[in-house]
Amino acid sequence: MPWRGLRLWLLSFPLLFVSTMVTTAFSLVGVGVGILLVPSAVLALRSLLGTYRDLVSNWTGRTVERPYLPVPEGGPTQRFVAIIQDPATWRDLAFMLLDPFVSAFTASLSFFAMLYGIYGWLLAAFLGRIIKAHSGNEWYTFIPLQGSFSDHPVNAALIAGFGTLYAIAGLYYGPRLMDVYGRWTQSMLGPTEKSRLALRVQHLAETRADAVDTSARELRRIERDLHDGAQARLVAMGMSLGAIEHLLDKDPDRARTLLAETRASSAKALSELRDLVRGIHPPVLADRGVGDAVKALALDHPLPVEVSVDLPGRPDAPVESAAYFAVSEILTNVAKHSGARHVWVDVRYEAGMLRISVTDDGTGGASMSGGTGLRGIERRIGTFDGVLALSSPPGGPTIVTLELPCALLTS
Repeated sequence: MPWRGLRLWLLSFPLLFVSTMVTTAFSLVGVGVGILLVPSAVLALRSLLGTYRDLVSNWTGRTVERPYLPVPEGGPTQRFVAIIQDPATWRDLAFMLLDPFVSAFTASLSFFAMLYGIYGWLLAAFLGRIIKAHSGNEWYTFIPLQGSFSDHPVNAALIAGFGTLYAIAGLYYGPRLMDVYGRWTQSMLGPTEKSRLALRVQHLAETRADAVDTSARELRRIERDLHDGAQARLVAMGMSLGAIEHLLDKDPDRARTLLAETRASSAKALSELRDLVRGIHPPVLADRGVGDAVKALALDHPLPVEVSVDLPGRPDAPVESAAYFAVSEILTNVAKHSGARHVWVDVRYEAGMLRISVTDDGTGGASMSGGTGLRGIERRIGTFDGVLALSSPPGGPTIVTLELPCALLTS
């Protein structure tokens, strides 16, 4: 809409004022005060520009991503050096200095064209007579003002006709001019290839650290389960067998009782080992893929779970494993926290993405910070550039959606 272009143009002036404050902070670097002022001023500016990016993205359809390189948590000098070495800092300042002029001839131009068209209609209707009555000299485009329709109908009709053309042009070219403005904002406030690469490296470093921490926790869990579970039972079985060896001749009945207990312990140890193996990598996941593995999870779930699978092939084993354990954690959360009576799981492959959505009819109100493990799931799939989206309004339903980029292996 044309008024959105006008709002973007008007918003460029407060941003210009803020950029003046940042420039002033830079001018004080020579006396040392600027080193303290610049980081906080630039970070405040970036916060405002983040809101501006959101507006431009929503109103122009051109997504404007944050381009900034990471700012260290060290002292003011270290933060100052990092900020001035970031090209996005200088592009922000250049954008705000130029934007009032660029937006005037792009985003807001359609609004001014419509406004000029409405002015032409008003001239033709009654303003022309008023202006002429007060000895005014007025031109509309290249048409001299002679009066209103009742005074000079031909002249007024020409003015009204041009006013209509201006209004139609404003409506017709408005979306195109907004797109031009969106591209301008994208080029100035969006990331460069260098910042994209730096942000990518930062993301990979964070996800790698998360993956290492997750692996270490899994190893500690496996060690603990083996030590406290199967290993303890095997030690107890060894002691029982030793006792049986001494009792065979002296007390056969007692020996038979211990043999029965040892056999029961061996069955429990085998069950624990199977559970442990299933927790590391379930056999059904290795043999039949993530679709059937999720169906197996549904069969063991305390709530009714409907699973829909549409996969023409299998993802790589690490992606399958990450997706499986993410769904397992989500289903566990549903059973513990949701108060749901039914769960639906949809697994499909679209546009190079493994998409999994888990929906329940519970009470809703879930959040990423509620201690439900969703952050851990997000970090787990983030290792594969996956994303997690949560929709859980009060009263439900709760929908958790996972997307993992991958290729499918077809046999």
